[in-house]
Amino acid sequence: MSDKATLQCIGRLVPEGARVLDLGCGDGALLNYLQRERGCSGYGIEIADANVLACVKRGVNVIQLNLDQGLTIFDDDTFDVVLQIDTLQHLRNAEIMLRETARVGKLGIVAFPNFAHWPNRLSIVRGRMPVTKRLPYQWYDTPNIRVGTFKDFEVLATRSRLTILDAFGLQDGRERRLLPNLTASTAVFKFERG
Repeated sequence: MSDKATLQCIGRLVPEGARVLDLGCGDGALLNYLQRERGCSGYGIEIADANVLACVKRGVNVIQLNLDQGLTIFDDDTFDVVLQIDTLQHLRNAEIMLRETARVGKLGIVAFPNFAHWPNRLSIVRGRMPVTKRLPYQWYDTPNIRVGTFKDFEVLATRSRLTILDAFGLQDGRERRLLPNLTASTAVFKFERG
């Protein structure tokens, strides 16, 4: 997720000058944007060699780490904000990583493909798994371990004792606050420990 409108939308959720940890930071585009435009500092966590190299080339501090091993290298409240942008659906234990996000950061921001977006629902009614811009893989070759919906995350947040501070959908780089579970391909949540 690196188009300019999406970077700006996620960036607005991050306080200026914040110390940020970006979990599954990819090529470092978001953290680079936050450093340049919001005066933030921090680290990205990434496992893929090519993405780690891209981060270094961008001047983004990056740690190569498998997130399924947890965040034990960080103390409580080490960061102002912990980001999980397009990461949650790839993790073996999303609930534990969500709690870890809330432990090491004062705020958490999560974004993931919303499986309940109306085109996905239509594909299911037609008897097929959806293949869309946000879910571009066939069911048999997807890197996603799981799929979730806007409403599913609300339930998980309550179960994990998180307080949702803001929630909306993103569609084509624009916020969707009216019926986001139906009208948006991406779910976005900002939360803190309850």
